Amino acid sequence: MSWYLLIKTIHMSAAALSISGFIIRGLLLYIDIDYRRHRLTHTLPHVIDTVLLGSAIYLAVSSAQYPVQQAWLSAKLIGLLVYIVLGLWALKWARSGTERVAAMIISVLCFAYIVTVALSRSTWPF
Repeated sequence: MSWYLLIKTIHMSAAALSISGFIIRGLLLYIDIDYRRHRLTHTLPHVIDTVLLGSAIYLAVSSAQYPVQQAWLSAKLIGLLVYIVLGLWALKWARSGTERVAAMIISVLCFAYIVTVALSRSTWPF
């Protein structure tokens, strides 16, 4: 297996772990369990997201595909920024359960958009 395919597999695995952890943390908050007091649930998302970002940078540099040059990468990057803000809203800033659920649903849909853009390499993959 080439380095590129290995890093791509790591990237996709980290993405799956990241969204899974996000959904689990959202569900824990929804059922009123404060996960933030536990060291593992506090630090593991940062480790996973660092691996995800590092592998993304490696893939972009090694394939010479950059967001400014590739529209689909720009769309993916913008989607990522929206996903991060929505995730913060869902897990930290939401004032009510309804607000939290709405932000969780929209952020998961945003993540789905990012994945479909990556798979189709099109800014409008639907």
